[in-house]
Amino acid sequence: MKKSNEHIKEIQTKFFVMQNKKDLLDLLNFVNKYIYKEKAYKIKLKQLTYYADYRRCNNRYQTFFIKKKSGGNRQINAPADTLNYILRSLNYVLQCVFEPHKAATGFVPGKSIVDNAKLHIDKPYVFNIDLKDFFPSIELYRVKAIFKLPPFNLNEEKEPLSFFLANLVCHPMEVERLNKLGEWVKVIKPVLPQGAPTSPTITNIIANRLDRRLTGLAKRFNVAYSRYADDITFSSNKNIFYDQGVFIKEMERIISVESFTINSKKVRLQNQAFRQEVTGLIVNEKVNVRKRYIKQIRMWLYLWEKYGIVVANEKFINDYKTDKGHVKKGIPDIVNVLDGKLEYLKMVKGEKDPTYQKLLKRFERLRNSQDPLNNVLETWENEGIEKAMDLYYSNHKKYINGKEQK
Repeated sequence: MKKSNEHIKEIQTKFFVMQNKKDLLDLLNFVNKYIYKEKAYKIKLKQLTYYADYRRCNNRYQTFFIKKKSGGNRQINAPADTLNYILRSLNYVLQCVFEPHKAATGFVPGKSIVDNAKLHIDKPYVFNIDLKDFFPSIELYRVKAIFKLPPFNLNEEKEPLSFFLANLVCHPMEVERLNKLGEWVKVIKPVLPQGAPTSPTITNIIANRLDRRLTGLAKRFNVAYSRYADDITFSSNKNIFYDQGVFIKEMERIISVESFTINSKKVRLQNQAFRQEVTGLIVNEKVNVRKRYIKQIRMWLYLWEKYGIVVANEKFINDYKTDKGHVKKGIPDIVNVLDGKLEYLKMVKGEKDPTYQKLLKRFERLRNSQDPLNNVLETWENEGIEKAMDLYYSNHKKYINGKEQK
């Protein structure tokens, strides 16, 4: 949702004069009208207080798992409807008050996975690392601390608000922590849930100093740096990414000082002789999707063309469930998923890309064929009214006055 400068300033003004929970409530209800429009409803103070106390509220989140492309499962915590409603509004406020570092490309309004990948096109060496347990590594005390600092400044007499907000956006979860013996053990801590609308924005706020320091390091060594959530990428014309090298040692020190941990299983150095990927996109010569992505779209379109929508959808559902491992709401629909995949392809390759254009035409032809009226309108535009009416009566010859003829 695009925000005007005037609207952002209005939100900021209301935030900076905020003194207590009642003021926060008024701000959230003001934002609700902008986000939800006619579907907006007023949050009550008792609801806000209830969902901010995880000791009283036991039904804040529903947990499920989705398959990772690298193997294993990723835990997702979906907030209850009312809490999600509150957090979406709060997230909007946070995005108005805080501006992420330019190196942060994930979950930033106006930026996408493509912006992240573009920084590393046509570089001889691309170095990727992941931060371990990015969301659950951030505990309540760190969230409270950032709300006390600029630009939020919820300190001194406003400090209870920083604690209240931290409780609202964090939730007790089983997480891994290093003990005194250097072993990873499981403990329960109030942390940022992966699945809450506010978590990505708050991680960008907390990682702001990390971004500044890693950007400074990148400039020293004349390399490009970007971060998409927990995925960090450097790229260079020279290989400075060797073990025990000056760059690697300083990078590791900065990440450790900022209280993050590198996932040792997700460290990769890619050279141009092989496929180079940044957050799932190919960057060897230009930003592109994997060949498998195109092949999958072509396969589903082919099945739809050859066997019809019913058979194609059955095959699609089996593939989708196998690939995703979890279907969050209802049964996936081949038309909606193909539409989304083509939109993503357009974002990556561009609207005028020939591959995208060919696949889009096949998809639109198939989608229009599901509704006879669409075919009639298309025929009218291309071949004239007489042929369009012939087609209309041909499609509806089984029906007269709304009754099927036998």
